[in-house]
Amino acid sequence: MRDTGIKKIKSNNKILKIMSAMKTGLIHSAFILALMSVLCACGDNDSGVNGQVVVYNWGEYIDPDTIEMFEEETGIKVIYDEFENNESMYPKIEYGAVSYDVVCPSDYMISKMIQNDLLVEINYDNIPNARANIGAQYYEQSKGFDPDNKYSVPYCWGTVGILYNKAMVDEPITSWAQLWDEKYIDDILMQDSVRDAFMVAQKRNGFSMNTTDPEELEQTRDSLIEQKPLVQAYVIDQVRDKMIGGEAAIGVIYSGEAIYTQWENPDLVYVIPEEGTNVWIDSWVILKNSPNMKNAEKFIDFMCRSDIALKNFEYITYSTPNEAAQALITDDSIRNSEIAFPDLSKYNNLETFSYLGEDAERLYNELWKEVKAY
Repeated sequence: MRDTGIKKIKSNNKILKIMSAMKTGLIHSAFILALMSVLCACGDNDSGVNGQVVVYNWGEYIDPDTIEMFEEETGIKVIYDEFENNESMYPKIEYGAVSYDVVCPSDYMISKMIQNDLLVEINYDNIPNARANIGAQYYEQSKGFDPDNKYSVPYCWGTVGILYNKAMVDEPITSWAQLWDEKYIDDILMQDSVRDAFMVAQKRNGFSMNTTDPEELEQTRDSLIEQKPLVQAYVIDQVRDKMIGGEAAIGVIYSGEAIYTQWENPDLVYVIPEEGTNVWIDSWVILKNSPNMKNAEKFIDFMCRSDIALKNFEYITYSTPNEAAQALITDDSIRNSEIAFPDLSKYNNLETFSYLGEDAERLYNELWKEVKAY
């Protein structure tokens, strides 16, 4: 998931009040201790009859109403926690700090979790909506990190592309290479993320974004250092706000955020560059040590229901892989949007991030530090 920062949270939901307090730092430790106590006291809820399910998801990445609906329909209590990024999520899962049931990591992190034997295989017989409603192309794309679709169910997806202000540039922007054009000095926004920033330069140079070749990675570093004097800022959320406000002409952005920016500023245009890009997928997984396995399956199946998937899409604006939900969208401009639901067969060199192993991860981070320190 890519942090939205644009949605409301309804304060009348008790779970979300706890989450809000956690964000302020007032009850984080107390919440964790209480949660662990609850989990220990409740014992094994694997019967799937009432009980609870403990969900760990990105911030503001679900419509709170759907949690209430799930609880009302099933009698299962949802204990809900949030993380900011994959890297902060993973250690809590690896060391079992809290006994989560369902988690929503991104593609490459799912690959890492599979390699480290942290996930249980999905029993699709118990999650029929996943097979009935999720489009085949999204399962195909997921094979880049989950080769046999054994461990993950797609929840949200999108592309990384270029957002440009047609009132501030004198040509269509169609290529990553244009982010190295000196005439756009101080008008370019790059993602403050090692894999996303490297992807831009890798695609520009004709490399795979999953390369582990040291020479290709060093060339990627050199390209980013060459570009750096042209870059106004390396940012994440601020890409959206700066582009809406006309503070920059070109920005690297996630497709879900591009939809929102165009609502706010009609001069903004989103493109998938001709050299290809990253197709990212965030998916539901069930942890191997889940204490509430059947309830976890019920939760994922509920989230794959067409009406529920539609509510979540409308709330967070990131594209849903749920084709049954797509068919329910009443706004033609959204249902037929090339940003929200592009025909991936039209584009070349699309890839999904894979986990590259500890040695490659270390090298990427070292080279990224060199870019940032230059």
